[in-house]
Amino acid sequence: MTTIRRETRETQIRLRLEPGDGGATITTDEPFLSHMLATFARYAGLDLEVEATGDLQHHLVEDVAIALGAALRDETPETCARYGAVTVPMDEALVQVALDAGGRPHFEGRLPSSLYEHFLRSLAMNAAYTLHVRVIRGRDRHHIVEAAVKALGLAVRRALAPGDAVFSTKGAVALERD
Repeated sequence: MTTIRRETRETQIRLRLEPGDGGATITTDEPFLSHMLATFARYAGLDLEVEATGDLQHHLVEDVAIALGAALRDETPETCARYGAVTVPMDEALVQVALDAGGRPHFEGRLPSSLYEHFLRSLAMNAAYTLHVRVIRGRDRHHIVEAAVKALGLAVRRALAPGDAVFSTKGAVALERD
């Protein structure tokens, strides 16, 4: 279980993440963010609690993504499947997500919502995941973003599945910090 507290002049966040069955208790100032966090938890198979308030929508969404990414980084086991790729249809939307939970932060993708594109980028950078998101088709911004979050959750579920060894030709990479 990982608990993250992030407090700035702009936001106050408490987030708890742990392996589970996808249960979520989410309280934020932004209903769509709350919906996306609960959706992510369900599809990722992770239990998630979030209490978050903020001065502006952008600050809240970004800082929650930073906290969630940091928690994902802490919850990523050294021995796991590492990779996950999923394509999710939602009505007229079709979105593909591919990720590598191997500790190399990178984001590629375009969403019709710059706010949620930024959410995914912030999450990937703080989780130290390589994350690719491809919108294959769609017209409704809500459906596209929600399909991306569902695909992300399923890809995380696959990537964090138990593995019996470090899945890399390099073996484990040790980083020491002073």
